[in-house]
Amino acid sequence: MAKKKKTKSGMISTSQTVAENKKARFDYEILDIFEAGIMLKGSEVKSLRLSQCSIKESYVGVKDGEVWIFNLNISEYSQAGVHLQHHTTRPRKLLLHKREIGKIMGAIARQGMTMVATKIYFNEHGKAKLEIALAKGKKQHDKRQTEKNRDWGKQKQRLLKTSRE
Repeated sequence: MAKKKKTKSGMISTSQTVAENKKARFDYEILDIFEAGIMLKGSEVKSLRLSQCSIKESYVGVKDGEVWIFNLNISEYSQAGVHLQHHTTRPRKLLLHKREIGKIMGAIARQGMTMVATKIYFNEHGKAKLEIALAKGKKQHDKRQTEKNRDWGKQKQRLLKTSRE
């Protein structure tokens, strides 16, 4: 008997990643990671559960002593009525502790760091969370060195694999 393939249901429930910014790890040296809640409307949460989100062009900034994410693209929820729809790229407030906000603002002001959105996911309680990283921009030669190290790691794995066989 043939086994049935497991198909993914449309909705994401808990402990699953919605969107990830892989380019951020290449462009920036990640120094510290924070988990922030996001203030969302109902149709935005439903769109996130359908993985209709992109964080590649988004950026995190401080406005009036609060942390916001700008240009986060969450598509409209198709089943919601016109009056219940949200604007796809509206600024969204991030929920952090005052201590964390102070640490972030201090690092940006004193050390010239930046904040980067790295991942959106649902935690084990079903709440939408955004992982933001305090990062320093890499120079072109740093990016090349990272690529060389990654390629060398792959080559080592291949050599070890072929020597075992």
